[in-house]
Amino acid sequence: MSTQGKIFLSTADEKLAHIISLIPEPLVESTGDVFFDLMSCILEQQIHYRSTKKTFAKMLQRAEIDRLTLQNFPAFEAKALGDAKLSLSKYETVLAVLDFFTENKLDWNALSDDAIRQQLSSIKGIGKWTIDMILLFTLNRPNVFPYDDFHLKQVMPRVYGLDPSSKLKAQMLEIASLWGNHRSLAVKYLLSWKDHQNKVK
Repeated sequence: MSTQGKIFLSTADEKLAHIISLIPEPLVESTGDVFFDLMSCILEQQIHYRSTKKTFAKMLQRAEIDRLTLQNFPAFEAKALGDAKLSLSKYETVLAVLDFFTENKLDWNALSDDAIRQQLSSIKGIGKWTIDMILLFTLNRPNVFPYDDFHLKQVMPRVYGLDPSSKLKAQMLEIASLWGNHRSLAVKYLLSWKDHQNKVK
């Protein structure tokens, strides 16, 4: 599927074709674990796949836990969460996620993107960006465009010459319309290119 996606994107988008020719394909080894990845988004304000500060990873290490689960959360809370200085709203979101996963046992892979959005948006404090990250990285859905992602809003003006001060979302959506049903792959290439540029500076 990624080969087809690369061919499609390279044909449809000249700027992206150049990036695809420059850097390796951005492969993400997903946990497939929605609970774990949601917690990383809440506690670090970044999904752990893209983390540079590794705040969530350090918390897990402090708690001597490899993978955060409902079962080991009390130990995580006792050993690591107390030092995190979470805001009240963040802590309430953590509790809301715990309640949701205690009450719901879902087969996420069997749900459509829209059904996943509906389920996750019912959790207090979980917004569109977080859900986009889960769809994009955790569940590897092929057609996700997180137009409100901070890093994507930085990189697309650089690559496409967009004006950040003038209806940036509309400009980004227009570019993304070129990508067909391969928007996730395009996004991953753009984010990977940004990381690559930062490393070569």
